[in-house]
Amino acid sequence: LIMVTLKTNGTMRFCDIQKTIGDISQRMLTVTLRSLETDGLLIRKVYAEVPRVWSIPYGDGHSLMPHIESLVGWALEHMADILERRGVQQEVD
Repeated sequence: LIMVTLKTNGTMRFCDIQKTIGDISQRMLTVTLRSLETDGLLIRKVYAEVPRVWSIPYGDGHSLMPHIESLVGWALEHMADILERRGVQQEVD
């Protein structure tokens, strides 16, 4: 979700990522962003003068996106069947 959010919105601040994703704790978001940075998938820029952290897709993160987008497309295509198997009633838009 973080990589998809960054691809959609570009460079984002921590609080904006958290608002966009919704139900994610500050700790889980911090841990995940640090892991993605360690893996070379994004860059986190910390500005000391004003407490601010920006996250930017980076390196292999760009080449990962088509695969994530394919997975999201597959999930959307099969969502109705999956929800039916789970016994979840789907709302009609």
